[in-house]
Amino acid sequence: MRILHTMFRVTDLDAAIKFYHDVLGMKLLRKSVYEEGRFTLAFVGYKDEREAAAIELTHNWDVGSYELGDSFGHVAIEVDDAAATCALVKKQGYKVTREAGPMKHGKTIIAFIVDPDGHQIELIQKGTQFD
Repeated sequence: MRILHTMFRVTDLDAAIKFYHDVLGMKLLRKSVYEEGRFTLAFVGYKDEREAAAIELTHNWDVGSYELGDSFGHVAIEVDDAAATCALVKKQGYKVTREAGPMKHGKTIIAFIVDPDGHQIELIQKGTQFD
């Protein structure tokens, strides 16, 4: 068994794909349009879905906004340098909600950013998460 993907509902599919590509370096793995169902699915990730988990971006054409539930926490992405990634996020006009630094009561270097729809993305600096 393995995790296949995590799904986010997004209001602007192009903006979401741009964020995951430009900020987090993911590739658009595949995109499917379902005209009868009035939705589009786009899968983004770092490797082919047969090798690694992906993020599914679901765009329901007739929905203008979503309410984020409080049971969802975040998706964690390993990065080489959390501070440099935060700088890139801000330079591209996106929001950093927690600057890079050690987590409370630990040594793991983390930061938090949000995608265009408000989903929390935790950045974990490579080599620090298993201290």
